[in-house]
Amino acid sequence: MTAGVLPGPPRSAALSMLMVMGRDRLGMMTDAAARYGDAARLPVGPKQLYFFNHPQHAKHVLADNAANYHKGIGLVHARRALGDGLLTSEGDLWRKQRTVIQPAFQSRRIAAQAGIVAEEAGKLAARLRRHAAGEPVDVLQEMTGLTLGVLGRTLLDADLTRFDTIGDDFAAVQDQAMFELETLGAVPTWVPLPRQLRFRKARRNLQRTVDRLVAERGDRDADDVLSRLIVSAAAESDPRVGRQRLRDELVTLLLAGHETTASTLSWTLHLIDRHPEVRERLREEAVSVLGDRLPVFEDLHELRYTSMVLEEAMRLFPPVWILPRRSLAADEVGGYPVPAGADVLICPYTLHRHPEFWPDPERFDPERFAPDRRSDRPRYAYIPFGAGPRFCVGNHLGLMEAAFVLAVLVRDLRLVGVPGRPVVPEPMLSLRVRGGLPMTVETAR
Repeated sequence: MTAGVLPGPPRSAALSMLMVMGRDRLGMMTDAAARYGDAARLPVGPKQLYFFNHPQHAKHVLADNAANYHKGIGLVHARRALGDGLLTSEGDLWRKQRTVIQPAFQSRRIAAQAGIVAEEAGKLAARLRRHAAGEPVDVLQEMTGLTLGVLGRTLLDADLTRFDTIGDDFAAVQDQAMFELETLGAVPTWVPLPRQLRFRKARRNLQRTVDRLVAERGDRDADDVLSRLIVSAAAESDPRVGRQRLRDELVTLLLAGHETTASTLSWTLHLIDRHPEVRERLREEAVSVLGDRLPVFEDLHELRYTSMVLEEAMRLFPPVWILPRRSLAADEVGGYPVPAGADVLICPYTLHRHPEFWPDPERFDPERFAPDRRSDRPRYAYIPFGAGPRFCVGNHLGLMEAAFVLAVLVRDLRLVGVPGRPVVPEPMLSLRVRGGLPMTVETAR
């Protein structure tokens, strides 16, 4: 078979494409899918981006030939912001880190943490109820506080809510990571631009935070992620390397462990506010399954519609909106040649809107995830947590957290968007709500 020629804009469009990537990354990917179909070559500045948008392409790059594809544009540049944590590391270091952290996410451990997650969901509902009939609250901020609280208690045995700046610090880190992407890493971090000054301050704050967590743990042994990382760092032959890797891994864990779930819950609450019939069905299920009590692990199997709603929200607004890769050796994807060293993009945001697999793709329809309709789609048409060996390690804990929180909130409260306030996606390391999500709180009963 002769490899085809990838369609795409002319090379002369490289500068304008670089500017578009800086101001509208989602628009750039959506336009490429609409114009060129399942595969395209996109000139962006000095680079050529190879964009593939079919489930078989995703399967090949992320799973079948994953060994040939390391983390790519954006995440490579994010390494300057995040260091060599699980999100950005490669090869033997990544495998070692994954081996250290994986046991903390076993099914039995997640089941054992259900009570903590439910308790935090109940506390969130109580906090929000105090705002009933009052001024709007920023739901994104509330979800961020919730997910940090759950992360601290379940994985680190620590109270993260006492660190007042941690949310702003991670916002500055994400802003820097996207700046690195937009400039392709051409601007040194020492250049005193305002965002880089904010980033350097945030990085120092986060390092002090993780150093404090480690110091407070001391010699106390526990079977959680923090203890596992401390033991792994202590085994390094060079103590300085061990300390830096411990810092990098904890900073990455703090970011990835709360950001995706906070974004998913925010988008879901926005969508059900726009679709009252979905919210009402959710509430009926929550009342039927939970009654007046908090959820327990066994309830997950009964909260079926809740799971469908969350899955549909993640289809439209996947927490991992893009999966950049770099080819190590020349390859062929979908009949198109990919040279060694190429920047390859798999974009769940556009893949989840592929009209061949998702009829009326912009419509919010949880019934797409009814059990009898799942078999109609290829496995890799839906990849909100990535796929292959680098599939998100914490997805099951995150989904349990999202289901418990959503069920408790819709049972007890009604969150209503502010009229006239646009809700716009912001494609950072995860797909956030730009500028927060103000909503008014009403009691549901």
